[in-house]
Amino acid sequence: TSSQIRSASDIRRDFLDFFRQKGHEIVPSAPLVSQDDPTLLFINAGMNPFKDVFLGTGSRPYTRVADTQKCLRVSGKHNDLEEVGLDTYHHTFFEMLGNWSFGDYFKREAITWAWELLTETWVLDPDRLYVTVHEGDTDLGLDADTEAAALWKDETGIDASHILYAPSKDNFWMMGDTGPCGPCSEIHYDGRPADERAQIPGQDLVNQDHPSVIEIWNLVFVQYNAQTDGSLEPLAAKHVDTGMGFERICAVLQGKTSNYDSDLFAALLQAIADLTGADLSDGVKTYASADEKQQIAMRVNRRPRAHGRVCDCRRRAAEQHGARLRDPPHPPPRRALRLPVARPQRAVPAPAHEHARRRDGRRLPRTPRTAGLHRARRQSRGGELLADLGRRN
Repeated sequence: TSSQIRSASDIRRDFLDFFRQKGHEIVPSAPLVSQDDPTLLFINAGMNPFKDVFLGTGSRPYTRVADTQKCLRVSGKHNDLEEVGLDTYHHTFFEMLGNWSFGDYFKREAITWAWELLTETWVLDPDRLYVTVHEGDTDLGLDADTEAAALWKDETGIDASHILYAPSKDNFWMMGDTGPCGPCSEIHYDGRPADERAQIPGQDLVNQDHPSVIEIWNLVFVQYNAQTDGSLEPLAAKHVDTGMGFERICAVLQGKTSNYDSDLFAALLQAIADLTGADLSDGVKTYASADEKQQIAMRVNRRPRAHGRVCDCRRRAAEQHGARLRDPPHPPPRRALRLPVARPQRAVPAPAHEHARRRDGRRLPRTPRTAGLHRARRQSRGGELLADLGRRN
């Protein structure tokens, strides 16, 4: 890696500057709550704001674009709630660095530029990088992506043994059950110590949920539109959609074994520790400790503001892992069986000299001022009768 440790801000700037130099328009992150797509509650991938372009129903004044998009994965096809707190690199709320081509460049440029950024700009060790390509899928009627494999081998100089074929569950990307999709090529980083790497080759740990051998970048070659019947229709134009986990690449470039040890989370976790008195001296990687529940609750996600929907997702995540900072409330007492008893309405208090009956026994005339008092007395007598009936039964 580079001799100089980059901050998260430096890494974000490096990415955007790199693709600006490649002719990309740099755009701000879209709102976290989906604006124009009724099929999507939250933005869960960087490509969501450009879905209409991929489908051919919309357009942009540019064909190359890059950004850093805020994403939330708490429901639907992409749901990381069950992963949060169990490893060091999954989040429900995160940033995704991405570059896109709308009918412009395709696999060659996407692959060579990714390799250039990682190995030349960020100076990652090529021997620690592994790539996967789609092995094909008979159910989808797709052959293996030998084109992408050949480009990795010929255009980047990566060791041929580091190019791996993987099934659709890992290397065919879909935003949802329907919509733009295509084969993808993932880039994985092996962050294990040298002695562990000597014992077990990284090829054996790719896509095996090893905490130190993780995916850092996914290059998606958008070629199809998935239909409701499971079939794929070719798109009118071929596109590129890449997504890099910002928190992951920060941990890698800063030499950390956990995303939560990077500078993205350090200040946040320290502030929580100061408020709660929690001890973070041992880091936040020891999930089996006695404070596991509290740590998981602190890490559910970096809280975005998206009205009540995000708050509800955070609550669901905390409940799912049993992560509550406070004791659960006592269960409500069982309600006793009650007989219906009419409740008297509150009467407008009358002056002391006004009564329902005059001193001589004659009834007061019904006026707006005394009507409420007469009605209250009748209902009170009815309520007393019902209560007496209940006592007798």
